[in-house]
Amino acid sequence: MASNRRFENLFVWNEARATVISIYQMMQHNHDYGFKDQIQRAAVSVMNNIAEGAECGTDAKFINFLNIAKGSCAEVRSMLYLCEDLKYCSKEKREEIQKMVSIISSGISKMIHSISSSDYKQPKICQE
Repeated sequence: MASNRRFENLFVWNEARATVISIYQMMQHNHDYGFKDQIQRAAVSVMNNIAEGAECGTDAKFINFLNIAKGSCAEVRSMLYLCEDLKYCSKEKREEIQKMVSIISSGISKMIHSISSSDYKQPKICQE
């Protein structure tokens, strides 16, 4: 699986990309720059860890990057509660984006299980 994997073809990467756009749009007029930066970085981390893991290394490395992406999903979901508490977003917007992130996290878990169950463990060269 590792040798022919393109991150652009992964459902979870595409969903993460859409989530990043939603978060950037939601936060575009927010002036709490520390908070804004943190939630945006966490969302981008999900997307980029999926991409980097998909194209840079073995299945074991990919699983590691996917686990990091799952951790970033949790960070985004957690920060969305604060976003609502601080009145930076509505409850409905928080729930909408948290649902998106939960779908990503679930998809990542399924990918990890699928890759872990595979007998194919061919290494791949990463060019930077």
